[in-house]
Amino acid sequence: MKNNAYKYILEPFINFTRQESFSGILLLLLAAIAMFWANSSYADSYFALWYSKIVIGFGENQFSQNLHFWINDGLMAIFFFLVGLEIKRELIAGELSSFRLAALPLFGAIGGMLFPALIFTFFNSGSYKINGWAIPTATDIAFSLGILSLLGNRISVKLKVFLVALAIVDDMGAVIIIAIFYSKNVAVYWIVISVLIFLIQIGANLLRVRIIWIYVALGILLWIALLNAGIHPTIAGVLTAAAVPAMTKIKRSEFLEECRYHLNDFEEASKFKTPIIVNKEQQEALISIEEACEKVQAPLLSIEHKLHPWVTFLIMPIFAFSNAGVKLEGGIGNAFNDSIVLGIILGLVIGKPLGITMLAWFSVRLKIADLPEGESFMKILGIGFVAGIGFTMSLFIANLAFGDGHNLDISKIGILTGSLLSGIIGYFLLKSFSKV
Repeated sequence: MKNNAYKYILEPFINFTRQESFSGILLLLLAAIAMFWANSSYADSYFALWYSKIVIGFGENQFSQNLHFWINDGLMAIFFFLVGLEIKRELIAGELSSFRLAALPLFGAIGGMLFPALIFTFFNSGSYKINGWAIPTATDIAFSLGILSLLGNRISVKLKVFLVALAIVDDMGAVIIIAIFYSKNVAVYWIVISVLIFLIQIGANLLRVRIIWIYVALGILLWIALLNAGIHPTIAGVLTAAAVPAMTKIKRSEFLEECRYHLNDFEEASKFKTPIIVNKEQQEALISIEEACEKVQAPLLSIEHKLHPWVTFLIMPIFAFSNAGVKLEGGIGNAFNDSIVLGIILGLVIGKPLGITMLAWFSVRLKIADLPEGESFMKILGIGFVAGIGFTMSLFIANLAFGDGHNLDISKIGILTGSLLSGIIGYFLLKSFSKV
């Protein structure tokens, strides 16, 4: 019974964390290469690469944008699509499926977004730099799980689940922040079109349409509509994910009945002693079993499973490589005197762990949430520091907040420094308070 529980519940989660952990190492490597390239004698080629134009369309109907746009607004829409699928799965059947389960990571995530934002605001209040207030509110799940992987079996699965759930709530917050605070020159006409497209997606879900390319095609149209509406188009990924069906076509009992029926046919056809490849009856039975497997699999889970490696090992690394490079002109020491850098570093290194731990503590004290059995708030504090690794999402928000220029460059220095310090402190804190 325990082996079955491990196989069907814990093993997929552990495989997920291992995949994310390796992604964190890959992101770190590419970020380092980007920084080296951006400060080498070949720096001009690094920046010229991302600002080379890519044209889509024919004749007069052409849409021309630089490569940086297609990465940040195009590829990252796929990243947000995966984020949306993960959020929906957690809300339906995961760690966020009930208030009692969700309470600890929910309160922790709220604190982990609120405190960094307040710290950044303290340093930049009354200045145009305040537009970057959301930069230190983010958590990079790949890097965070990468740190936990270095600790091996010192860290329980419960703590890893807490971090993943917290990061997913954090992503939900980031989506809301981007949609509300980083949308510009909103066009009502295009918003109406966006709403209509989303309603068509929801209608397809209600009609139990399981053809994934219909949702993808509508998602592309939604991306175009949101872009023209002045709302960041990556939101189209999250909205499309919300419309993807999470229900199976047949029930578990029907699936078992079908499989048993066709397995009997398969076994009966074995008496002919012919190879499976030329045994017509066995081939028909196998095809029927495949169709039953397709019916019992929720499209949401199927897409998430297929998409995850592409996002983890292609889209996120490309984003990191194209955004982490910053030219350190005038010496890096001068950057640390800037209020943007101070706000980001202190937000990530102090605001994140303090906010997560304090609100998690309050939720337990008020008997709203339960602390995982065998864990302590010192370990929650360690997780809070690890969650201070903002990187991918922080870089994304920095681009929205400041666009190109000096403020974006120094915000990257703050993100990289704050993330590095948070990871180091979190690692040693968890190592001190965890036993093998």
